[in-house]
Amino acid sequence: MTAVGKGRALLEYLPDYTVFDLETTGISVWSDEIVEISAVKVRGGKVTDTFSLLVNPGRPISAGASAVNGITDDMVADAPPLSEAFPQFMDFAGEDVLVGHNIQAFDLYFLDRASRALFGKPVSSDYVDTLPLARRCLPGLAHYRLTDLAAYFHISTQGAHRALADCMMNQKCYEALGKLPVRQTPLCPACGRSLVLRKGKFGTFWGCSGFPGCRYTRNEGGKS
Repeated sequence: MTAVGKGRALLEYLPDYTVFDLETTGISVWSDEIVEISAVKVRGGKVTDTFSLLVNPGRPISAGASAVNGITDDMVADAPPLSEAFPQFMDFAGEDVLVGHNIQAFDLYFLDRASRALFGKPVSSDYVDTLPLARRCLPGLAHYRLTDLAAYFHISTQGAHRALADCMMNQKCYEALGKLPVRQTPLCPACGRSLVLRKGKFGTFWGCSGFPGCRYTRNEGGKS
């Protein structure tokens, strides 16, 4: 994969932002389509508005995706196509920083594809991916799925894997992460983003938070 969009990847807490989440027909960022898009607008750390639409993808939803998110072909049969839903979402988000979980490797690719197809330009919004942020703030967790973070912070996971419920869950997790001290980490010499500690088969190493767009790594001792 190449870097997605033109926005900056941020690893910090901001009081004003829009959390978003997508449900899709499958797990390919290149060939699958959006079936649900939801967002939560936050000002001063408080939810002020919500947005949620089912989307007709113009193709069948895979059985595996339906098993996870509960969205079926019948549910989206009368839903608007992405050409109508995506501009509504972008109007809702406006110029906000976008916040989401694992969006750097997944959701942002869907947004970028839609923006290029409909508007002829990439997504330019700055964003906070709570996955690398959580790795930075909570280095001792065994897993970093959104539901793992929610469990750590004693946040309800009811309704998980539907876009709006995941937005509300992630908003609470992001607020909780914002109250934690952020460990000072080195910057990637290749792209300037923060490095995060990861575990591999040969031990702990530093990896770029811009992965997979940037694949810079170095061992914990400092050798790249």
